[in-house]
Amino acid sequence: MGLMNPLGLVGRVLFVAGRTALRELAPIWQSALPAVGIEAFGGECSTAEIDRLVALAQGKGLCAVVGAGGGKASDTARAVADALGLPAVITPTLASTDSPCSALSVIYTPEGSVTAMRYYNRHPLLVLVDTEVVAKAPKRQLVGGLGDALSTWFEARAVRESFHYNVVGGLPTTTSNALAKLCCEILLADGPAAFAAVEAGATTPALERVVEANNLLSGLGFESGGLAVAYAVHNGITEISGSHKYIHGEKVAFGLLAQLVLEGRP
Repeated sequence: MGLMNPLGLVGRVLFVAGRTALRELAPIWQSALPAVGIEAFGGECSTAEIDRLVALAQGKGLCAVVGAGGGKASDTARAVADALGLPAVITPTLASTDSPCSALSVIYTPEGSVTAMRYYNRHPLLVLVDTEVVAKAPKRQLVGGLGDALSTWFEARAVRESFHYNVVGGLPTTTSNALAKLCCEILLADGPAAFAAVEAGATTPALERVVEANNLLSGLGFESGGLAVAYAVHNGITEISGSHKYIHGEKVAFGLLAQLVLEGRP
């Protein structure tokens, strides 16, 4: 609350919490915020899950919705906050996607197929990452985040070279492309060391930089730089039931390889 109060967020909040967040952070929330409501995230950012949480939150006098967990928990919290007209606060416990800083949600069916994108008029009011929690998360989640973030530069480059529009309907800026490229450079330079840090359950400068790249630079880069074939392939793959055992970044990474083949690039 020390970071939320200066932003004008005073009062009850709803925590939409994934499994890791509940395990690692719920005791802290309960001691610091005795009146808080903590709701376990159902696992899929679906219309039914969003509607369930909105119904639970209505009439509770909330000042904000906090999403804690992975990308789908973040997406769901933003959707709930938007429906309630409240600000969103995102506290990722994984560096597995570029979702936390964005102003949109990817909506899935309960089975895990992509159905739509919801866009919002404002971004999260606060994004707060505890890298000690990220360091304890499964290695696969960090690697998935590397795959997701790695596509950012290649997709932004394709959008800019084709004079196409970015995710929010504008032309990509030089700044957005620079951020996307920086994201790629950090991943290539620090990815192996960040992976080693997670293997050891330790926070290191390399892990800090990769968390920033996965969560912030990739989020800014994909939204302002644009999406291309990699994400289209990802969305198509989600229609295959056998793909649901793979995490988001793994499917995006496969989509990136497909994009590079279509572009005729190495």
